[in-house]
Amino acid sequence: MGFLDALLGRTKPVKPDLDQLFGLPSAAITLEAAAGFKPTGVGSVCFAAAEGGAFAQVQQDIQALLDADTSRGGQPIEVTQRDSYGYSWITARQSPDDIVSLVNDVHAVNSGLESQGFGPQLLCSLVNFTDAQHRRLALVYLYKRGSFYPFAPLPGEKRDNPLELQIKAMIGNDLRIEQDLSRWFPVWGAPGL
Repeated sequence: MGFLDALLGRTKPVKPDLDQLFGLPSAAITLEAAAGFKPTGVGSVCFAAAEGGAFAQVQQDIQALLDADTSRGGQPIEVTQRDSYGYSWITARQSPDDIVSLVNDVHAVNSGLESQGFGPQLLCSLVNFTDAQHRRLALVYLYKRGSFYPFAPLPGEKRDNPLELQIKAMIGNDLRIEQDLSRWFPVWGAPGL
């Protein structure tokens, strides 16, 4: 970072660290013990789809890799071409009690896109949870920030902000939490939420 960057208040961007995703299983244990939230078995990766055959081929390769792994016990992954905001999603499903395999799938999707040069198109990854009162929660990994935040949607495109802040406090020792609350973007319509 140069002198002008410091003077103008610019900060060096945080590099993505996909290995942060491997903290999700311990965060899941904390969530269940402290708040009663259990994994739903659904995880997803959101990205801005690029045009062209190379990107389509990478998507097909990732889908074939995960679908061919019959030992994983999950269902085939789903690719949503475009949501109402223009983003694409790849959704993985596993047994709700196998969050380790789900995290491995989400990591594999991210790594596959990143290794083929499509890292700049990656936006976020989600792992979904629910509790006995059927409240929904996602732990969202911001690819470009290398950090997580909780997202708790309510009906009518509203958010349960108090719950999100409670979850932030609970999992702060398990995951790198995004401290800038203005970056806690809503992910309306995310698969599984």
